[in-house]
Amino acid sequence: MVEVAQLLRFSIFENLPEDQIAWFVGQSQELELKPEEIYVHQGDPAEAMFIVLDGQLEIKGELAGGLVTFPVQPGEVTGVLPFSRMKQFPLTGRALTSSRLLRFPAAQFPALVQKMPELTSRLVAMMSDRVREATRMEQQRDRLVGLGKLSAGLAHELNNPASAAKRAAAQLRDTLKRIKDASLELGRKELTPTQKAEIEKLESSFTQRDEPPPDALTISDLEDEIDSLLRSHAQNDLWKLAAELAQRGIQSSAIESLFATLDAGTARAALVRISASLEIASLLKEIENSASRISDLVRAIKEYTFMDQAPVQNVDIVKSLETTLTIMNHKLKHGVTVQRDYQPLPQLVNSFGSELNQVWTNLIDNAIDAMNGKGELRVRTYREDGCVVVEIGDNGPGISKEIMAHIFEPFFTTKAVGAGTGLGLDTVQRIVKKHRGNVQVHSEPGNTRFQVYLPLAERGT
Repeated sequence: MVEVAQLLRFSIFENLPEDQIAWFVGQSQELELKPEEIYVHQGDPAEAMFIVLDGQLEIKGELAGGLVTFPVQPGEVTGVLPFSRMKQFPLTGRALTSSRLLRFPAAQFPALVQKMPELTSRLVAMMSDRVREATRMEQQRDRLVGLGKLSAGLAHELNNPASAAKRAAAQLRDTLKRIKDASLELGRKELTPTQKAEIEKLESSFTQRDEPPPDALTISDLEDEIDSLLRSHAQNDLWKLAAELAQRGIQSSAIESLFATLDAGTARAALVRISASLEIASLLKEIENSASRISDLVRAIKEYTFMDQAPVQNVDIVKSLETTLTIMNHKLKHGVTVQRDYQPLPQLVNSFGSELNQVWTNLIDNAIDAMNGKGELRVRTYREDGCVVVEIGDNGPGISKEIMAHIFEPFFTTKAVGAGTGLGLDTVQRIVKKHRGNVQVHSEPGNTRFQVYLPLAERGT
């Protein structure tokens, strides 16, 4: 039998009148649990509140795609609380040791409100704290999920240029050996100053070419011409060299000049060295481009997170949008066309820059998902009534009226279980409100637009 004195030791009942606690006990049912015994299953109707009297319990289950576990100690309250909208228990409760619970039926909540207003007030405050904590956990999980997606995409984006640079460096090692061998062979030849000048002039003209590569058909024709020319001079084994020169748009007439001033052996060594020089120039350019791409991505990451910068500052909205598009390139490049319409004037908002980037990320990510990864993403900025307006649209199927009424509600999602937490648009609205702005949505099939209104920074700030 539960004693009133035992409940008075618990903070939730502290200093309450004993007659009220006695009434509470009289409406409750005492439960004795064995270790591993379940007192409530996930999905059961939320019909009771539980007071833990003795023992150790845990609440465990899947919540918004993640596994959570909460320990429950004597004196704590679990289950449904007064004024809660809970219809079903979201998690499973079990005893870890021999335990005792006091089960208070939810049907008695109206009477509880009348007879024990102070306890009701404490329980409502407890429920508010739990809602805030659950929301905080879900928002944290949402950020981690978003960070995981971005990290996976960035890892792929960084790996591509890094791998290209590694391959080019490996090829460069072999090519340097080729040019060294060809230079040594040329050094053994008794070349006149005129012949040396001709080789250097031709090599310089080839390596300094800065023209786009020809199309495949032109390359094929050039390769045939160069190969025929080399064969005519008894160089039947230089077909690979012919292909390399053709890919760089070298004309056979330029190569003919070598054979006109040099003997066949010397011309061959000169061609091998020139071809190696061309390849070295190409490999160096590939390494340089790869390093630049990595540098650009690292800079974009720093700009996206506002690393090493003040948390609150004037932010160039267009720049922040472009940084976000760079970060999300891994999701855009497989079928999404980006249409930009930026007002050319600088648009600065006194803001938390990294949080605004989270707004753009969530809206762009939703637009891409709405189009199933293929379609037209429209990003537009303009000024209106002292605000900068950022409009992010897509040509997906649109949002139905039924769904539109709930899109900003926390935990509402149309995605599959585990694919979304339902906090993306809630986060967008929360951050925009923090910046004294608002979000508007217009949607019809083929044209969905989210418009974010943010007040412009005052002059001189």
